[in-house]
Amino acid sequence: MSEKKKLHPLVEVDEPNFITEAFDYDLPPLIRFDSPVVEYIDGEPVRFDPSGVKTRDIHITDTTFRDGQQARPPYTIDQMVRIYDLMARMSGPNRVIRQTEFFLYTRNDRETLDRCRAMGHSSPECTGWIRAIKGDFRLVKDAQLKETGILTSCSDYHIFSKLKIDRKMAMERYCDVVDAALAAGIRPRCHLEDITRADIDGFVLPFVERLMEMSEQVPDELKVKIRLCDTMGFGISYPGAELPRSIPKLIYKLNVECGVPGDRLEWHGHNDFHKVHTNGGTAWLYGCDAVNTTLFGFGERTGNPPLEAAIFEYIALKGDLCGIDTTAITELADYMRSIGLPIPANYPFVGKHFNTTRAGIHAGGLRQDERIYNIFNTTKLLGRPPRVIITNNSGADGVAIWVNEFFGLTGEDRLNKIKIHRLARWVMDQYEREGRITAIGDEELETKVEELMPEYWEKYKGSRE
Repeated sequence: MSEKKKLHPLVEVDEPNFITEAFDYDLPPLIRFDSPVVEYIDGEPVRFDPSGVKTRDIHITDTTFRDGQQARPPYTIDQMVRIYDLMARMSGPNRVIRQTEFFLYTRNDRETLDRCRAMGHSSPECTGWIRAIKGDFRLVKDAQLKETGILTSCSDYHIFSKLKIDRKMAMERYCDVVDAALAAGIRPRCHLEDITRADIDGFVLPFVERLMEMSEQVPDELKVKIRLCDTMGFGISYPGAELPRSIPKLIYKLNVECGVPGDRLEWHGHNDFHKVHTNGGTAWLYGCDAVNTTLFGFGERTGNPPLEAAIFEYIALKGDLCGIDTTAITELADYMRSIGLPIPANYPFVGKHFNTTRAGIHAGGLRQDERIYNIFNTTKLLGRPPRVIITNNSGADGVAIWVNEFFGLTGEDRLNKIKIHRLARWVMDQYEREGRITAIGDEELETKVEELMPEYWEKYKGSRE
């Protein structure tokens, strides 16, 4: 009886394959595509090539000072100015964070806007946000803004149940304000609130077509932008999902059937179903150039796409840092914590313990090669080296990593497990003999290092002072 031919024989190699074309440790893991995507729209196959995102001018916009303030007590003027300054540094020379929007209703709002603009940063550009009310438009003119968002709710939930009007009246009201903006030389950005619960063919497409007709009469710098607002987080990225929830189909309809180019489309999501970051990335891939975000995802109810997550997604899609200063993310997180913004300890990229391990087997991997248990070079990109917390599961490997980090030792200077054995023995005794159940804090460990490793304490403590 012949032996069955194996379809996947083992491939032995002389050198390990670390798949570095995708996992360059000095960058976030790169997002690469090996085939187009086919989506059926109105029964017909439509071919999308997600790899095209690498050459398109995709970018990030921000609503930290608008939607982000609806989830917390208002920022002070000084706080907003500091956040804006760090955001501009993060954005870099390529203006990756293209715009940020402000309320215009209070004296503090207007003073903040003036102080941010006075800093002279090329990005993010300061824009406004108003309701579709002519009286609100006066605030935009007084602030001398070049662009403003206009709330143009588009689902029947909002038109009939909130505004208490019909579709025709809603469209006329919205277009009146848009017309006033165009006449004053201000670019309107129509926020299609609740689009993932709207009648796409019955209201959204006719409304957008009319906006595009209005845009034909004005210069390029005034042509209307469209923000797709997934107000309740109903948007879905899955192939085959139906409208109005399908993000690919929404973008296709607006882009192809209504003639809205990708550089005038913007995605604004919410995280009610834990899909907010993926949905934003999907919008980029399917032809929407801008993804609207907030710092650390803080926004109305469940929040918006996190700005820092969009930054790393952008780098992963482009394959390059593109001039972005990622260390500003850590500075922003530290500043936000200092003014009372709660950031969970396990929150990606900026949580206190996001790259911290407690398990001894993980610590052993970190000691041998930090790439094994660290997502990317967090020391370089975020100023945050991988850490360990000492518990009953840390083992000698974990203690060695803690000591080397404490003394700031790298390369051949790092101490091995033999040289820290007395401290490791004390740690094990805490749990095995003393019955301890809590983690051992840094201050307690520091005291024991001075006691049990006096020669290394004398040799290295000076470099820390």
